[in-house]
Amino acid sequence: MQALISQLGQTFAKARSLEELTRPLLEMLQKVTSLESTYLTRIDLGQRVQQVLFARNTQSLQIPENLSVPWEDTLCKRAIDENCLYTAEVSEIWGDSQAAQALGIQTYASTPVHLSDGVLYGTLCGASATRKPLQRDTQDVMRLFAQFLGQQVEREQLLIQIQVQNEELLRLARTDPLTGLPNRRALIEQLDQLQAIARRQERYVFVGMIDMDGFKAINDGYGHEAGDRFLQLLSEQMRDAMRDSDLIARQGGDEFVFAGLGPSLREPIAPALHETQARLFASTRAESLCLGAGVRLNYTGASVGLVAVSPDTDADTALQQADLAMYQTKQARKARHQAAA
Repeated sequence: MQALISQLGQTFAKARSLEELTRPLLEMLQKVTSLESTYLTRIDLGQRVQQVLFARNTQSLQIPENLSVPWEDTLCKRAIDENCLYTAEVSEIWGDSQAAQALGIQTYASTPVHLSDGVLYGTLCGASATRKPLQRDTQDVMRLFAQFLGQQVEREQLLIQIQVQNEELLRLARTDPLTGLPNRRALIEQLDQLQAIARRQERYVFVGMIDMDGFKAINDGYGHEAGDRFLQLLSEQMRDAMRDSDLIARQGGDEFVFAGLGPSLREPIAPALHETQARLFASTRAESLCLGAGVRLNYTGASVGLVAVSPDTDADTALQQADLAMYQTKQARKARHQAAA
């Protein structure tokens, strides 16, 4: 027993996963019980299925890993229901089990693996094709191992939960809560990645600033809920107009930022720049835009400023150039509107 305790201590010190803990425990359990096969199962009560997760087979009896058996046909269910956790007469008392017949199990021992809230996770089992007696303290050892396995399962579940929560927090930190678009922080990170691609491919990078002209009037005239709905609908339109390599983000308020790969550094820039700016402008136009409460709006489009920069241009400089181009577009639109009036 002292040797077992020493080996347990070493196993816990090294184990970083359920598998790394289970396999040494199955080996130790096999030595303690002298049973041909030792294995850990996972029970899905919703699907009514039991699956062998990990197994150690030393002689003729083979318990395959990933074996799935209907829960109602398992020896484990019978053992739990009848509180008979060991028998050397499987064929006599549970002869109706097709799984036991197919595997050739004659001696069977198991212990439920419970989580701290009492939920049944699975079973720790041993089996042989011949009749095998068990030592008096074997069941105590199996219960101890089952407790250790249940604790490891809960640790892994907690780590997964923490990882999922951290990923969600990271996503939220990079996402605009109103539109679901990336925020400025995410854009800067993605823009750096886009520039790295452009450097490798020797291409320009397009950076655009988009300002929703007249947004304040919409907010003041129809209320903030209508204004929010307006930004959400226009964001969806812009997102749908993006190519796979394009980025669109909300910088704040009624301002959005675009970034995308341009043509080769050896090609003329004007045609692609004009086409991309026209595509962005078209994505901000909408007819009969429903803002709720019977409010419908025809929106003639945003002011779009687009520049082409070399892939070595830093993000702040590129955004400043795009902001200046957007301001020039806004002034030109205002001048045309005043002239038309």
